Amino acid sequence: MEVSPWPQKRLLVLGSGSDVCSGRQVAAREGVFPVPTLLLLKMSDTDAIGSIGIVGAGLAGAGVARSLAATDADVTILEKSRGVGGRAATRRKHGCRYDHGANYVNPSEGDASRTAALLSELGSDGLVNIDEPVWTFDRTGTVSEGDRPDADKWNWTKGMTQFAKRALDEAAATIEHGVRAASIERREGAWTITDTEEEPHGPFETVVLTPPAPQTAALLAETTVDGEHTARLESATRAVQAVPYRTIRTFVLHYPFELDRPYYGLVNVDHQHPVGWVSREECKDGHVPDGECLLIAQMSPEWSTERYDEPMDIAAPDAAGHVAELIGDDRLTDPDWVDDQGWRYALPDAAVDAEPIEALEAIDLYAAGDWVVGEGRAHAAFWNGVELGERLCPSVQ
Repeated sequence: MEVSPWPQKRLLVLGSGSDVCSGRQVAAREGVFPVPTLLLLKMSDTDAIGSIGIVGAGLAGAGVARSLAATDADVTILEKSRGVGGRAATRRKHGCRYDHGANYVNPSEGDASRTAALLSELGSDGLVNIDEPVWTFDRTGTVSEGDRPDADKWNWTKGMTQFAKRALDEAAATIEHGVRAASIERREGAWTITDTEEEPHGPFETVVLTPPAPQTAALLAETTVDGEHTARLESATRAVQAVPYRTIRTFVLHYPFELDRPYYGLVNVDHQHPVGWVSREECKDGHVPDGECLLIAQMSPEWSTERYDEPMDIAAPDAAGHVAELIGDDRLTDPDWVDDQGWRYALPDAAVDAEPIEALEAIDLYAAGDWVVGEGRAHAAFWNGVELGERLCPSVQ
């Protein structure tokens, strides 16, 4: 009797070691191996096996995707905007380049060495460290020298968006732009994400949600699962809804003259001033032409919430007035052009309750972002994504 040959599956065999899933110093070889039919039943039942859908191409999503680059996972990122990086965003206008969200990469002490290594891996071309220090001020506007004058403040001549762009350049992921996820459904072990145009995406074996917590909570509220998993989904939704966020409205103020100050930025330490942060974009190489000044003013959460929807021609003069008074230069009340950006969900003030979120992993639904770790910094979002990707690695090979 003739025995039919085993169906074959192309596998990526990775060398052993702690970095096997992150793609760093990975030994890999590709080959074709016989796989018993019994083991392929799930593979033939759905196209979703080995496929991962990531909502959001911000730094957390980029971290997940890059960490899976050395695996055979089929990764798709659904991104609502035309770019990548989320709140690590860069714009260009009138010959200037400016970061209107996250200002630079300033790793915390525990992440300093691996972040420095990462930035080197992503390429040193265009990578710059801002020399001028960050000073502080209080509710009265009294400015003082900061206590970390030599702290690293990494950026790129092409702006903060380079962080996510370079990471995603190393990720074997498909990015679908202009796709705003509206609902998610799990059926027969596979996920489908439907966008606001009612177009389905998937099926995916695994889904990772990386938008800010309020937007992730809204997606979870529109997620359909089998009845036995409904309770854990509802619990996770409540936990994500409970994450507190700061709202920040950013103003970009341009002047046709240089501003001579000994600092790059000023940060309000008692959180009782209308200005939360102001910085000189010309301190970043390649951002502002010589002889000009470009200030990034991030207003306080209280000011920003109260005036979030106020027209720019009314709100910007008030912001410029506060900045001029703080810096001590009346010329700053009259910028020759302005830009603004509202970040309704700018920074998390606390981490999500981990237990309800981790319970969703039983149905291959995950979350990543700065709100998962409770640290509103660019590197924190990225590393949380990396760590999630490394945990996913065994299940997608």
